Amino acid sequence: MPESKGVVVTHGRLGEALIEAAEEISGVTGSLAAVSNRGIGPLDLARQVEGAVGGGPVVVFVDLASGSCGFAANSIARANPSIAVVTGVSLPMLIDFLFHRDMPIGELADRLVEKGRTNITAVSPSSCDDGA
Repeated sequence: MPESKGVVVTHGRLGEALIEAAEEISGVTGSLAAVSNRGIGPLDLARQVEGAVGGGPVVVFVDLASGSCGFAANSIARANPSIAVVTGVSLPMLIDFLFHRDMPIGELADRLVEKGRTNITAVSPSSCDDGA
């Protein structure tokens, strides 16, 4: 099974920063590409995402589920079953992706969503209260 590649579609330079950090932490390079919506309209963004995706299998990571990045990714994925879209991209997701690119695309997407969920926690004043 071919390894999946990842395309990170975000607002501004967020994708570039996340990729840089994930590669630095993991030591794995060359499997992620960034696409930004900065300064372009929806049609040009969709073209850039399509160009970055190329052939499958591909996980397209998006910062926001709705909005231009999410719409561009989803429109391309609808026509290609070897593309999975995962929204709410985070550093833990990208690191996990880099180490599990050999998984079947559907299983990998499910794993990444779960990785994102399990890495969201909150420390609030009430959880730190020692009763004093």
